[in-house]
Amino acid sequence: MQALHCLVETDATGGASVTHAHTGEHSIMAKVRKAVITAAGRGTRQYPASSAVQKEMFPLVDRDGLTKPIIQIIGEEALESGIEQICIVTQPGEEKLYREYFRRLDDEMVRAFRGKDWAILESERLGEFGERLSFAEQHAPEGFGHAVYQARKFVGDEPFLLLLGDHVYISNTKDRCALQLIKIYEQYQCDVVTAVQPTVERLLHLFGVVKGQPIDPAKGIYKAELILEKPSIDVARQKLVTPYLPAGNYLAHFGMHVFTPRIFDSLEYLIKNDIREKGEIQLTAAQEHLRQQVDKYWCVVAQGQRYDTGIPYGLMETQLALALNGIHRAEICEAIARILATQVKS
Repeated sequence: MQALHCLVETDATGGASVTHAHTGEHSIMAKVRKAVITAAGRGTRQYPASSAVQKEMFPLVDRDGLTKPIIQIIGEEALESGIEQICIVTQPGEEKLYREYFRRLDDEMVRAFRGKDWAILESERLGEFGERLSFAEQHAPEGFGHAVYQARKFVGDEPFLLLLGDHVYISNTKDRCALQLIKIYEQYQCDVVTAVQPTVERLLHLFGVVKGQPIDPAKGIYKAELILEKPSIDVARQKLVTPYLPAGNYLAHFGMHVFTPRIFDSLEYLIKNDIREKGEIQLTAAQEHLRQQVDKYWCVVAQGQRYDTGIPYGLMETQLALALNGIHRAEICEAIARILATQVKS
């Protein structure tokens, strides 16, 4: 692994400071090497637990049977898709928390884990993960788009993968969901690739939604013709119908994108002109602004599922999905059957 040297810069626009990794390279590249994970939310929907533990650090048992914080599972989605550097956008002062976690065991702890080779191996992985991490701070909760904007110096002039810090992704194929997206971007050299998922209209109030023009519907590839944030059913029916989808289904955001740095120009336009939706700088508005300026804003139907850990039900669903896709699937299925049988009897 190439050694990373940390630089600290202060940004006058928006008051954000960013600590980022530098390898001496600075060029426009087709390869997607960088990822941004937004983790600056307040976690109000997970109160009271989020008042004690940052929601991105809530533990889940992953598919490999190891208990990990959510942010690690999301980061591994990126790293196992070929990403080399990750920037986490946080609230002020939270970098220390992540640095404390993503490091190797000290000598005393290594002795405590003597004979547990799996723990030593995991410690090495955490240390390597930490060496790839950079951080940017969002000093005020001004929206998802504003959070993404704080990572612009880390991104530089390269394309990057954007992931949500409270979404876990499980692929239906051998390729991670993020890798599916990256492959499309690198193969076709698009301006943007957004992952989408056909979604029934009663759920559209939860997502950004895209009207797509089919490019290769068999492969789930569409050109974006309009992007709106959380539309009503009436608006969706009037403006967001995509050909070849079943009636009542629309292309909703999956929670990951590959952008070029041009997205920051659109975000800066919103920030400087104070263009907000519900008081916040929205990424979806920047996406629509960018879509109107580029030729190849593509959307790809992800072969997999997204799970929102930011809400209580979603956290439970995420753990169940990981369990049913993991090494303890048989035991979990048996346990579910036993619990259901007990409930029927009662």
